[in-house]
Amino acid sequence: MGRSASTIGRELKRNALPRAGYKPAMAERMAWARKRRLPKIERLSPLKTHILDALAMEQSPEQIAGRLKLEGSEHTISAETIYAWIYGPHGRRRKLHRLLPQAKSRRGRRARKGRRDPPIPDRMPIHMRPTKAHLRAEPGHWEADLVHFRKQRACLLTCIERRSRLLLTATLPDKTARTTAEALARLLNRAPKRARKTVTLDNGGEFYDHKSLPVRAFFCDPHSPWQRGSIENANGVLRRSLPRHIRLIKFSDQDIEDITWTYNTTPRKCLGFLTPIEAFAKSIGVALEI
Repeated sequence: MGRSASTIGRELKRNALPRAGYKPAMAERMAWARKRRLPKIERLSPLKTHILDALAMEQSPEQIAGRLKLEGSEHTISAETIYAWIYGPHGRRRKLHRLLPQAKSRRGRRARKGRRDPPIPDRMPIHMRPTKAHLRAEPGHWEADLVHFRKQRACLLTCIERRSRLLLTATLPDKTARTTAEALARLLNRAPKRARKTVTLDNGGEFYDHKSLPVRAFFCDPHSPWQRGSIENANGVLRRSLPRHIRLIKFSDQDIEDITWTYNTTPRKCLGFLTPIEAFAKSIGVALEI
């Protein structure tokens, strides 16, 4: 038939009738009916409005879906469904891809399963993180990540304080665990001691040496970027100035500092329109020199 076994299996599972089995003519009618049916997002106006508002606030589909689930919303949806809507006929007509952090007009191929990083020693799951960190009830709880660029070893280390959204950055020559841990320790040590409590990380091998950090490290669940929504959002904003295709080594330290300064001096609605620098100074009592 010229089709893979998995493709044939999906077709049979999708269009076979409980008693009559698979009937080609009926399968064709069922396929057309599904095609004409509006996507879930188009059928639910409140959900559609919420997603559009969240995209306008620079949230990714993963963050939107994660928050809906976390808040126990009446209408939950997967990130994949949001992506399908954005890149489907309804989203293409409105050019909704422009609201995504990287504004790609087409989706790239999904990464294939390959070599996994070694297990992180003494890994503490995010569910054991202090409640005050989760609620942003006190300063000193951070999130960190690496911003990668196409076909190069250099990357950007980003670190954000959850309560104030203050962002710290550092350019790294490579992505090794030792380089990452040393640079992250330097960034965290720039904050006063009372503003250094925890840091939340993903499960990448670059954070293997987390035990050398000056704060306790907690790790997200696999494939759950929305659990570090603050840093994901910040990285999306930085991508406007630092798209994936640029050569990071062509940006001087001053260039990166200027981009970070712009982020930290932009008023944020979530902070009552204070800037991250102002919010950090207000919560700690002293300003951090950026």
